[in-house]
Amino acid sequence: MSPRVASATATRVLTQLRRDPQTLALVLVAPCLIVALAKYLLDDQPETFDRIGGPMLGLFPFIQMFLITSITVLRERTNGTLERLLAMPLAKLDILAGYALAFALLAAAQAATVSAVAFGVLGLDVTGPASAVLALAIANALIGVSLGLLVSAIATTEFQATEFMPAFILPQILLCGLLVPRDQMAPALQTLADALPLTYAFDALDRVARGDGLSGRLTIDIVVIAAVTLTALALGASTLRRRTP
Repeated sequence: MSPRVASATATRVLTQLRRDPQTLALVLVAPCLIVALAKYLLDDQPETFDRIGGPMLGLFPFIQMFLITSITVLRERTNGTLERLLAMPLAKLDILAGYALAFALLAAAQAATVSAVAFGVLGLDVTGPASAVLALAIANALIGVSLGLLVSAIATTEFQATEFMPAFILPQILLCGLLVPRDQMAPALQTLADALPLTYAFDALDRVARGDGLSGRLTIDIVVIAAVTLTALALGASTLRRRTP
């Protein structure tokens, strides 16, 4: 892999996003407003906000990076940008690494902004280190990026890409344990939840926020997160085809 090519691709993607202030505002400001809304909805239940606040910080990067990546890459597939890149002597891994780096930096900025508001302004109190929560939030974003790259290969229009949100992401949010503890779900739903990547991402954030330390279960969560990210990136790379004459 060429770091120079990957960084050039990342710079191009970030430059395009910088020229779209509305998207940047949605990425950076909207999650802060939602966390603030949750804080004031649970104003008389501070322990509940402290329990769900940490995991929530990881859900926003996952969801938004999934949407942004899938739509952005699909647009570049359909308008011929990716085809022109693949016609050049560039490795597919360099191109994917560039996209992943660009969206990871955007996710890091989002996670840092939301965390600063949650911990510094809204008084979110977690037992574990805030830095670990931030690191896992960025890791969640990478899952969203990798799955978004994969979805961009499946969908043929931007509308289809957005439809993957209710079809693929919403069930994971309902089953990950944020709303209802998984041990209180029906056995069939527990089995389904165990097959979804967001379950492990949420579980890792929840354990870190509760200060569990590097337990065996947390290690399993991190390994699954890394495996899902790498597998989705590999599948996304396999969909890239050179069409040079």
